[in-house]
Amino acid sequence: MSDATLTRRTAAELAALLEGGEVSSVEVTQAHLDRIGAVDDAVHAFLHTDGAPALAAAAAVDAARAAGDDLPALAGVPIAVKDVVVTRGQPTTAGSRILADWVPPYDATLVTRLRAAGMPILGKTNMDEFAMGSSTEHSAFGPTRNPWDLDRIPGGSGGGSAAAVAAYEAPLAIGTDTGGSIRQPAAVTGTVGVKPTYGSVSRYGLIALASSLDQAGPCTRTVLDAALLHEVIGGHDPADSTSLPGEATGFVAAAHDGARRDLTGLRVGVVRELGGEGYQSEVRAAFDASVEALQRIGAEVVEVSCPSFDAALAAYYLILPAEASSNLAKFDGMRYGLRVEPSDGPVTAERVMAATRGAGFGDEAKRRIILGTYALSAGYYDAYYGSAQKVRTLIQRDFAAAFAEVDVLVSPTAPTTAFRLGEKLDDPMAMYLNDVATIPANLAGIPGISIPNGTDAAGLPTGFQILAPAREDARLYRVGAALEALLVESWGGHLLERAPELEVSA
Repeated sequence: MSDATLTRRTAAELAALLEGGEVSSVEVTQAHLDRIGAVDDAVHAFLHTDGAPALAAAAAVDAARAAGDDLPALAGVPIAVKDVVVTRGQPTTAGSRILADWVPPYDATLVTRLRAAGMPILGKTNMDEFAMGSSTEHSAFGPTRNPWDLDRIPGGSGGGSAAAVAAYEAPLAIGTDTGGSIRQPAAVTGTVGVKPTYGSVSRYGLIALASSLDQAGPCTRTVLDAALLHEVIGGHDPADSTSLPGEATGFVAAAHDGARRDLTGLRVGVVRELGGEGYQSEVRAAFDASVEALQRIGAEVVEVSCPSFDAALAAYYLILPAEASSNLAKFDGMRYGLRVEPSDGPVTAERVMAATRGAGFGDEAKRRIILGTYALSAGYYDAYYGSAQKVRTLIQRDFAAAFAEVDVLVSPTAPTTAFRLGEKLDDPMAMYLNDVATIPANLAGIPGISIPNGTDAAGLPTGFQILAPAREDARLYRVGAALEALLVESWGGHLLERAPELEVSA
């Protein structure tokens, strides 16, 4: 089987081929490493790859399968991991110069689970520095480019993971979502991205941006693949004090159920505040068509209002910088990471800290640290951070009221399709507005999914967001798989098949 054939297979298809002995994990892993070597100079999805450990893990899976061992569902299927997730023996930079040379001595819990599932890790993907951004242009190591149009952004902060999946460099990837950093990149790259319920996937070993918002999740090409990966990485972790009890089960079954395309009795709420002004007309048209498609297979659609959502962006950009200011205080040039000493004068702790942070943090990180420190300072805490937390409570109440009436909520994932590199880099507010539809879910801790649902006049993908109550992640997979099945049938294949083919050297 050719490399091109293997790299275009879904994770579920690769798992079936591996289980049937039609291909080896070494062959699958090598095919993806070759694909990375061929196209990643153009895409820049990866910050670090190391073929030897990946191929060794693949060979171990092949040996276990040959010996007749009972293996996990995704054993032998390779994966990419966002560089904010700690990996033992491999660089973990969080997209920042301040951690450019750091090699962790331990694995994040989700990486431990990937290894236990027999999934070779292809490498670490590019990201906005410490997950601060919506375009992956704030990486200290250069931007990632969108495989649909190399002059456009792949979303952020996890643009590297989404681009790797969209460019067929990896069948699966791990992202993290603090305000939309899995779902928004999925929308603009024509892929699937899931933000699980807060606490349902361990945060142990994630380099924290905003501890009450960060959540790791799957980046894939299909809803079923996301469900399969979610069941690998989810479940309780005693090492994480915010981890919820219970196992990650039922997602694959829900995806299979949804693929039967029957949503009779399901109530779908269209959120009035997540649409209209500021949303690209083609994004809105694709959304309306998707809602009509859900109606055709039995869903009842109603409009719901969540008035506090209008203040979500403002609340988020007070809560996140405040938590980031606290979390990033540990990067002081004293214990690990970059250390810069002043070029003149005495070498004091304060001057080393100032020199290190000045050289190590990028402009966006500095902007948010300063904003967060100000919001937490004496005399301003109640006016800013305290008020933002009150708005967060109102948003949670709006969700509770809406879910008392409907089973899921839907909206466009992002207000526009992918914009050009550099277009919004000098306008922070314009950049922040890209997360307007995704932020409420993080403030409330509920799960969300984005699936590709069309293209605009320029041929760029649009995304459809589905939200469910906390701990009801299975609903995302049922509804998402149902809509995906309808769309793939109408398109005559997956949306990514319309993406321009990247040049591959011989």
